[in-house]
Amino acid sequence: MVHNNTALMAVAPARINPTTFQKTMTVNDYYFHGPAGWKFPLGNLQLLGKLQAGMLTANKPFVPRFWLKKFADRSVDWWVMSEDLPNPENRVTVSSDGRINVQWAPTNRRAHNRLIQAAKTMMKRAGYPIVLTQTMGIETNSHQCGTTRFGADPRTSVLDPFCRAHDVGNLYVVDSSFFPSSAACNPALTIAAQALRVAETLVVD
Repeated sequence: MVHNNTALMAVAPARINPTTFQKTMTVNDYYFHGPAGWKFPLGNLQLLGKLQAGMLTANKPFVPRFWLKKFADRSVDWWVMSEDLPNPENRVTVSSDGRINVQWAPTNRRAHNRLIQAAKTMMKRAGYPIVLTQTMGIETNSHQCGTTRFGADPRTSVLDPFCRAHDVGNLYVVDSSFFPSSAACNPALTIAAQALRVAETLVVD
């Protein structure tokens, strides 16, 4: 799993954004449920580092740099992130010739699209009449997790709840591969917390 990721630029044509280093801010209003009428989690928004014209050329090579600079100079830049749900067909394999193969099809896109629409509405209400988005694919594979999921049942998991392999008694896995689902935020603190939890168990043993 990775995240469902979309870059969002909220543009106010009449206002220059003089920021060089954007502050870190997150909007979690829809993390547990969406707007009225949608009871399921959507995800969160977090500020990107301030986009510059040069950063936009990779995705928009045919747009004149002059216009990209105008947009970048007047934008506030966000990362829209939703949970990528587990799919048994999504996996990383190594072929007989040593090539690494990634098989991934996105999931939970309906919720992610609702979050994008909620974010656009939020930005327009805040005074940004132009909102541009670019949804990312597997090439933006931040925060990969899964493939060695933990659980109590060896038939549906590789590790036990303390990240010990069901089949190899002295093997523990405490990176992001133990995740049974990806959540919609940076997994670093969860990984660290689980590693400390596993370490305490090893000390007791």
